[in-house]
Amino acid sequence: MVEALSHPSVSSSSRPDNQRLEFLGDRVLGLVMAEELLASDPDANEGELALRFNSLVRKETCAEVARQLELGKALRMGRAEMLSGGRRRDAALADAMEAVIAAVFADAGFPAARSVVLAAWGDRIALSRRDAKDPKTALQEWMQSQGHAPPDYILVSRDGPDHAPVFTIQVRLESGETATASARSKKLAEQEGARELLTRVAVPQPT
Repeated sequence: MVEALSHPSVSSSSRPDNQRLEFLGDRVLGLVMAEELLASDPDANEGELALRFNSLVRKETCAEVARQLELGKALRMGRAEMLSGGRRRDAALADAMEAVIAAVFADAGFPAARSVVLAAWGDRIALSRRDAKDPKTALQEWMQSQGHAPPDYILVSRDGPDHAPVFTIQVRLESGETATASARSKKLAEQEGARELLTRVAVPQPT
């Protein structure tokens, strides 16, 4: 488990980081979710299952689960990375979550890993039917149903190196209501901003 919680910033030839375990954990997580979705919703078609699957295994969801489990407190990382907010960073938390899943799988087998995933994800699996729809589409459909103009998506900033950019997008409604989100791509930032506005203005997300 030490390896699973070791950030690349503390790796060395004698102390491996969690990236190889993260690679394995991503596949174990995917298999658990695919099996669970198939078993829990036998009437869903492939497209519906794919949307729900993506909402459950995406990095942002893994990071959310890691925060709930307070994995950030247990991460081993270099001082500079820690001082720059590494324990709160989505990428670090998501990688650690997937690495922990892999460690359980390696030590105790697939049934144990499956139990850990289902317990950690909890109600997210049942709620994935609601979350699967693209929030940009859901927000635009609601705005149109109320006779309002579509929301505007404004690029606020693009930070970070070329190989790992972070985009910050502001989503603005005709009423002046706004939400700002940051992500690794403009599309993801737009979706997160739209999701935030859907929640804030108390619009039920489609089922």
